[in-house]
Amino acid sequence: MTAAVAKSTAHSIVESSSRAKAVAGSLVILYAMITILPLVWIVATAFKSQSDAIAYPPKVLFQPTLEGYVNLFTVRTRQTPDFIAKLPPPQTWYDKLVRQHDMVIAGPSKVVPRFVNSLIIGFGSTFLAVFLGTLAAYAFSRFRIPLADDLLFFILSTRMMPPVAVAIPIYLMYRQLNLTDTRLGMILLYTAVNVSLAVWLLKGFIDEIPREYEEAALVDGYTRLQALRKVVLPQAVTGIAATAIFCLIFSWNEYAFAVLLTSGEAQTMPPFIPFIIGEGGQDWPAVAAATTLFVVPIVLFTVLLRKHLLRGITFGAVRK
Repeated sequence: MTAAVAKSTAHSIVESSSRAKAVAGSLVILYAMITILPLVWIVATAFKSQSDAIAYPPKVLFQPTLEGYVNLFTVRTRQTPDFIAKLPPPQTWYDKLVRQHDMVIAGPSKVVPRFVNSLIIGFGSTFLAVFLGTLAAYAFSRFRIPLADDLLFFILSTRMMPPVAVAIPIYLMYRQLNLTDTRLGMILLYTAVNVSLAVWLLKGFIDEIPREYEEAALVDGYTRLQALRKVVLPQAVTGIAATAIFCLIFSWNEYAFAVLLTSGEAQTMPPFIPFIIGEGGQDWPAVAAATTLFVVPIVLFTVLLRKHLLRGITFGAVRK
């Protein structure tokens, strides 16, 4: 009798029916399609001509072209048909594509330097923020720090202030230190903004790692730094990966400080994309091409770290 009761209790959880699973799966697929639709439309617009991009009603079926990408990576000048006819035959496919619109390529655009700036500033500030955040989070988690709660609240409060509130003081300070329009200045600024988020996220993960693991390592002769590197960090990889993604997304998409503090040498992609001007107005295929190119590093970075993120979602944090 007792065994029968225990057996019935063990199987008392109601399993979802096949119909409920099908409905739930359909809702997830529908939500995913609605969410990804804007991104798909941007990618498709990058392969449209200017007339197809601004057509009303919007065109779903169109003749694909690489005009948007050619316009993004080159600077073109309009010439008369007679001048075009006197030129030698085009040597490349993009020269031929440009000449169809009575234009010639005058040189490369500034998109590549701007993209390189975004890579250096985004990944550089992310690395520094995660590195400093890990050390600070470990200290808050493992040591008795006077006024620790007040310090943590102060660190968090730096995220509460809107960027526009400190934009002018930061601009004046950077101008005095000759850090305006420099990669170093932007890396330091984004690191200062992101480190608070890194500290709070990583402290939660490190708190869940049992102290006994480190104590055993210290008994075996490890130093505190070796215990951190060989015991704590491998178990905090999930938190570090998630923190790195959040920090990179902020640094990659930040617009206000980039507009105020950069103008040429250190300008990133966010302030550059809105000013991609074509003949007679905004070159929407080129803007869509730049946006597509801009999204790729974030997607690749997230895909590379998906193993750690999925493991964290599946197994949860380490608990005592």
